[in-house]
Amino acid sequence: MGIEYTPVFLLFLVALLTAGGMIATALLGPKKTTVVKQMPYESGMDPIGDARQRFDVRYYLVAIVFLLFDVELLFLYPWAVAHWGAADVGAAGIPADFRNLVFAEIMVFIAVLTAAFAYAWKKGVFEWR
Repeated sequence: MGIEYTPVFLLFLVALLTAGGMIATALLGPKKTTVVKQMPYESGMDPIGDARQRFDVRYYLVAIVFLLFDVELLFLYPWAVAHWGAADVGAAGIPADFRNLVFAEIMVFIAVLTAAFAYAWKKGVFEWR
């Protein structure tokens, strides 16, 4: 075994030290259980009511719109780096033969996302009441 395995061993050593520290803290740390510490905790408030209560559908619509924009960024950022950054740096990006096709596909993708955004806006997802 040569020096090429040094990072693996260092990672393994850090993992062991972290696990050992957690176990030592659990065994040697103070243990005071009180009624307040044993009580359920929910976002800084005492849990009141049934855990199976219904949420307003707008909560889920806002979550879906967030995912919509998150996925948009997930797809657009690598495309922008490959399409626009490759010409400046000279790195391997999208081949010149396929740039127009990829650009058209991205424009279709943005059009679909714009239509979804317009639909959500029309349904009143962004209005807080």
